[in-house]
Amino acid sequence: MIHVICGPAGAGKTTHARKLADELGGVRFSIDEWMVTLFGDDVPANITPGWINPRLRRCDQQIWAIARQLGMCGTPAILDLGFQRTEHRRRFGSLASQALLSATLHVLNADVTERWRRVEDRNRQQGETFHMNVTRQMFDYSETFWEPPGPGEINAMNALSA
Repeated sequence: MIHVICGPAGAGKTTHARKLADELGGVRFSIDEWMVTLFGDDVPANITPGWINPRLRRCDQQIWAIARQLGMCGTPAILDLGFQRTEHRRRFGSLASQALLSATLHVLNADVTERWRRVEDRNRQQGETFHMNVTRQMFDYSETFWEPPGPGEINAMNALSA
């Protein structure tokens, strides 16, 4: 089973993914952890899409390769990769389908004011879900990427688990 966790910044994706992994005995993949671990020391002063996007794609590819192996062994993979865009979710749903693995889409969201409050708290507390300081500018920029899934998309992904 592949669990695809989607939502905008501050929606609770990582918290949900951690809880789900514990409940299911699954393996959780967090894009923030991968990016900070692999590329955190190399981040330029001004992060551009040209710098970040190829690294995100490489992480996605390696995470999928491992998630697929886990699925073939019957171990749930919990993918906390943001999945803010429809195309990203569809791509992983298609990969799961091609591998004959079931998939479930988990959609998380909250009011933007509440989400920003959560991000500020995370920045301040730097607890277990903290991986980098998210500024208001970064938060607002990420808001431009959020494409909430509609019922058709949710049903299509969850049909993969039937």
